[in-house]
Amino acid sequence: MLRPLALAALAAASLVVPPATADPVQAQSVGALLRGLTLEQKVGQLFVTHLNGQAPDEAHPNNQKDFGVDTPAEVVAKYQPGGVIYFNNSSRDNIDTPRQIAHLSNGLQRASRIPLAIATDQEMGIVTRIGAPATQFPGNMALGAGRSAADAERAAAITARELRAMGVNQNFAPDADVNSNPANPVIGVRSYSGDPALAAELAAAQVRGYQQRFLSRHGVAATAKHFPGHGDTDEDSHTTLPKVDRTVEQWRQLDAPPFKAAVEAGIDSIMTAHIKVPKIDPSGEPATLSKPALDLLRRELGYDGVIITDSLQMAGVRQLHPDAEIPVLALKAGVDQLLMPMNLGVAVESVLAAVRSGELTEERIDQSVLRILRMKFLRGILTGPLVDEDKVDTAVGTPEHLAAAQAITDRTVTAVRNRDLPLAAKPAAALVTGWGETTTRTLAGFLGGTALPTGSAPTETQIAAAVQAAGSADLVVVLTNALSRQPAQQALVTRLLATGKTVVAVAVQNPYDVAYTAAPNWLATYSYSAVSMAALARVITGEVRPAGKLPVAVPGPTSYPFGHGLGW
Repeated sequence: MLRPLALAALAAASLVVPPATADPVQAQSVGALLRGLTLEQKVGQLFVTHLNGQAPDEAHPNNQKDFGVDTPAEVVAKYQPGGVIYFNNSSRDNIDTPRQIAHLSNGLQRASRIPLAIATDQEMGIVTRIGAPATQFPGNMALGAGRSAADAERAAAITARELRAMGVNQNFAPDADVNSNPANPVIGVRSYSGDPALAAELAAAQVRGYQQRFLSRHGVAATAKHFPGHGDTDEDSHTTLPKVDRTVEQWRQLDAPPFKAAVEAGIDSIMTAHIKVPKIDPSGEPATLSKPALDLLRRELGYDGVIITDSLQMAGVRQLHPDAEIPVLALKAGVDQLLMPMNLGVAVESVLAAVRSGELTEERIDQSVLRILRMKFLRGILTGPLVDEDKVDTAVGTPEHLAAAQAITDRTVTAVRNRDLPLAAKPAAALVTGWGETTTRTLAGFLGGTALPTGSAPTETQIAAAVQAAGSADLVVVLTNALSRQPAQQALVTRLLATGKTVVAVAVQNPYDVAYTAAPNWLATYSYSAVSMAALARVITGEVRPAGKLPVAVPGPTSYPFGHGLGW
């Protein structure tokens, strides 16, 4: 067994923190730890930073540029942040295999005087940082189509167990936004539904699954996002500052229910949105920096857990103020944790300077640090930060987990329109074409057919090639993504229909595609992951019946109501 990390701050406070039990114990333990911290250590706890590289002691050139040191462990040792976040992109790649992630997590924990909250965005679906062999699920909107709180909770519980085995103890999920705007470019299928009640039910279920309060060493801190609700935007806060024209009463009815349900389920953390809501706060500040917006969370919803910002590198929060001012403004608004400031050193110094000048009080810092330490206490992070690297490969992607993921996903495929399904027999010559280089090939493999990907904007040459290939197929499956904005994809579907072959059109992301073109067979999967393509193949061939119901209303030339879904 791995020993719990020895904490200098705990020793200074003459305290050994026991496992989470009763509130009085929690209050005494966390309070003693807080009293043993210097101001600099407290301010460090407020920050969650990215870092660069896959091994704790491996030099990465971007760390020198971003932090003035070489390795991920040196970043932690220098700044002593409260948390770190893992990414799988080319510039900040922290993720390879489960064992590698566990080794990185342990190395960072050993470099930290106070155990870290190690986070990632494992929403599943289109926002998934850790891929296979970790168990994959189709994402929130697919769960919304499945209509099962039990399935949602089990998916979250499996994800939490696997994350914790890799040393990741906080998940920036679930996305609790109600996707009420079909043109939303950043939420879409990350949302459970356009219906507040359904979104609330599934958000609460996933909070229970992620946090698993009865097994705190297996649970992770859940984070509902993006408060007060990013579902009614037609712009992306990564690149601009979107506006939502909700009144407070509209917010209560449309956006608040999932966050309220998450609070009532005991969620550890809630993430802010970089959106302006002028009818709630006419100042024009993004909600991340808006006390009136965050007062809705603290006062109206009665939330006293950790409030964390969305990334402070996003354009939505950087339009009105210099980077050095943003952390101080966020703390004044009521935020506790500051995610990924543009320059960590500058951000830390700006908060320290604000305390020393009296702009912020140390008591205000203590309020946030107490919440952060309490979250770490509840999740067992303070007493169990290390993981057994030799056991991670048998804990992640187990046969039991994979079977559960497939069964859950099988219950999410939605038949919106049907004439020819299920097939009487497995197709002898299936053609899978349309959107998605990998996705078309994956589905073709499950159907035993041929893939001919044509991309998001197929050329006339590609369309002609698909039509020609359809001539020798007894089944054509055409995958679509963002069909309403892509006339060339619509043309591809129309030309394939004209061949007279059996054509099945499939919306593999947002279900709004089904309103377009006259395909007699329309299915929606809400996900283009392999587990969703396996479920799709099983539905097409009749191995399973479609059980999903549309979790959003679909407007357009041929509209469909919320809850529509065919069976056979």
